Amino acid sequence: MRLSDSTRRRALFLGFLACLAVTSSMGFAQRPAIDQKTSAKESVVKEQGRLLDAPRGVIEVLDNGPAHGEPIILLPSLGRGAGDFNDLTRRLSAAGYRVLRPQPRGIGRSAVHAGPQTLAELADDAMVAMMLVPNRQAVVVGHAFGNRVARMMATRYPARIRGVVLLAAGGKVRMEPDIEEALVKSFDPTIAEPQRLTYVAKAFFAPGNDPAVWRDGWFAKVAEGQIEATDKTPVDAWWKASNVPVLVMQPLQDVLAPPENAEILKRDGGDRVSVVYIDGAGHALLPEQPEAVAKHLLDYLRNLRG
Repeated sequence: MRLSDSTRRRALFLGFLACLAVTSSMGFAQRPAIDQKTSAKESVVKEQGRLLDAPRGVIEVLDNGPAHGEPIILLPSLGRGAGDFNDLTRRLSAAGYRVLRPQPRGIGRSAVHAGPQTLAELADDAMVAMMLVPNRQAVVVGHAFGNRVARMMATRYPARIRGVVLLAAGGKVRMEPDIEEALVKSFDPTIAEPQRLTYVAKAFFAPGNDPAVWRDGWFAKVAEGQIEATDKTPVDAWWKASNVPVLVMQPLQDVLAPPENAEILKRDGGDRVSVVYIDGAGHALLPEQPEAVAKHLLDYLRNLRG
């Protein structure tokens, strides 16, 4: 029987997770205890995490920008945290948007969930951020793995999601085996850093771009759980993002989620789906072409306003 991409990838993760007994700056360090929770009704937006109750445990949401700005939710890549959006958050906040970044479970102060989970549950976790903007709609931006969660949010809560932006939009076109191996080894802190960065470069960055900006910030156990959630959820359950408008920013040098994925989504979604192609970027995209990402996103947000 042929295993799905996510099942095989999860098996690879489990293989090296069983051997790990280390903590490092790559995200395996012990997290601080959760402190006093912040009320979701607080009107002043501070540059710090809000701790919000959710059915499966506390979710930390980083909250930046004007309290009454149009809300934007940012969802990070596989096994990575909200810090990947620091630069984009600064640009969006300066433009007057309220930026909400829910940390995936197991990162920051978001509570770890023991046991199996699905993409629907990950989408529900991310929707907790909407407690901070009750009775309002938001645009959701999903980077890499986050694109799956973003589309599931739109599928489950179309009335609350005004638009979806996908920074690399995988899901249907299979990556090559050597790229899959590089993906898994990018998370492995037992590999010497110079060698590990070659894997990061191969899987995530366009040729010539420096992978050192992603030296840290890898959470292998989080990634393993996210892969499991993907494996438990049929692609067609989230692929179309309901009937919500979608913008795909497709890196032309993306080998993890090849550009054919964007073409398939455009074909399936018709005029509701827009695609822009960004040269000089791989799956990492955000640190590779930050100005292009911000420009396309801000243009799209203005167009959504009408």
